[in-house]
Amino acid sequence: MATIERPKFEPEPCDAIVSDTGALKGWLPLISCAANFPIEIFEVAMSQLIHHPEYNSTLILRSEEIFDIVSDFPESLPTFENLQPIRCIRRKLLPRRPGRDPSMEQFCTLYASPGERTDTLILTPIVEPGSALPYYHPTVSHLAFRYVRSHTPTLRIEVDPLPGTPTDLNSRLYRTCLALLETLHRYGWGAITNYKKRVNHDCLVSREQYQDLYLQMRERHKHLVVTWKEVTDPLKHVFEDIGIATYLMLLWKETFSTGNLGSDDMNLSEPWKTWPRPPGGFLDAGCGNGLLTHILVAEGYDGYGIDLRARMSWSHYPETTQAALRVHAFDPTADAADPAAQMYFKPGVFIIGNHADELTPWIPVLSTVHGASGYISIPCCSWAFDMKFERSSTPSFPLPHADFAESLNLGGEGSNKSAYSMYRIWLGALSVHCGWVVECETLRIPSTRNWAIIGRRRLNSVSENEALANVTDIIQDVKDRAQFKTRKPEGKAGDH
Repeated sequence: MATIERPKFEPEPCDAIVSDTGALKGWLPLISCAANFPIEIFEVAMSQLIHHPEYNSTLILRSEEIFDIVSDFPESLPTFENLQPIRCIRRKLLPRRPGRDPSMEQFCTLYASPGERTDTLILTPIVEPGSALPYYHPTVSHLAFRYVRSHTPTLRIEVDPLPGTPTDLNSRLYRTCLALLETLHRYGWGAITNYKKRVNHDCLVSREQYQDLYLQMRERHKHLVVTWKEVTDPLKHVFEDIGIATYLMLLWKETFSTGNLGSDDMNLSEPWKTWPRPPGGFLDAGCGNGLLTHILVAEGYDGYGIDLRARMSWSHYPETTQAALRVHAFDPTADAADPAAQMYFKPGVFIIGNHADELTPWIPVLSTVHGASGYISIPCCSWAFDMKFERSSTPSFPLPHADFAESLNLGGEGSNKSAYSMYRIWLGALSVHCGWVVECETLRIPSTRNWAIIGRRRLNSVSENEALANVTDIIQDVKDRAQFKTRKPEGKAGDH
């Protein structure tokens, strides 16, 4: 079936007086565009705007609903002759930078003409008299989204601006309303065409928990941007690894809720110090600059970060982190009883493969061989066990069912397939072959390689002996091909 493209967004500024199309009395119609969807879709599109303000402003983290009522409306809501309030949601806008911008509450009120469908949404900021609005909020007393019925239905934004607010085409208010109108236009089209998101976030860890903890972790570790010792971009790497560490802390809290706990110290400002954690600690395989290991160790988690060579950053971390960073080269085809392997692969270890390159396909294999409590793999470069992954020639693993690829939440279904998405699906099938229940998450980190493949439970349908037999066959095949070469550590093993 041919894909139907969304109609072009063609906004037009409104005249100062719109007398024949039912403008709100005393308000200023600012901008409009054609409505390419019927009025019954309007409330669906409005729901997206209400519940996801962060999509329109990078300064907003999210909103939290305080109440949702259909009667006994607040007296402070605007009233009109031909519009009646039918629903009011009070929400709290949370800023992305709470140290800079304050939070703010807001009424989101849906109105309808008598006997008609909802055709108006009005946003009303709730502020104390004499208080200023946060920077991220337009300087208005009210802002209205309208669905205007006519021979050619239109979408329109009307405002009740604060005194002295510029409203010309170059003003900040006009540009904000332009962005809001384009979002409404897009949401309406998505609703009418039953748009399905290619991937979903927050499948295993809730968005609210992640965002709240991330803000704390960012404040605690943002100084690393200034002290960065590598030649790579600190803004990307520091905040990416803060995000991954935040995710792992919450994933472990959920996964090991009845297992190993942290310190008993009652510190309400650092509650994660008492959260559950992997019983065998963590192993950050291919830890690179060691930043992820450092953040986890600094927050009270036990584990090691290993790599082929020490990085410049390692000697600048605190002694507790330096003790956890090791130069070591694993041979994944070696005997699991090897003393070096036993040192790092402790019983119940949780294995981290964050852009682990050649080690990426080995993460679920090693997790099975060494009885890990789980693993997370965030793949970057596409590697098979002893060569680059090629979707046309790399041997595949059986898919458990026909909808397996779609169920992974990894994107790449149907017409969106790419070499990288096929690699992710291959890794998912490999995880099942190794006896793991495979779960996937699209991480909230500043990277295009933000898909995580996670194993934290064993499959009931694959016995432990069967899983071990499968990974033993994989290892033996690699040995028989004799193409795998263990890279030599660049430095004294165990030191840095």
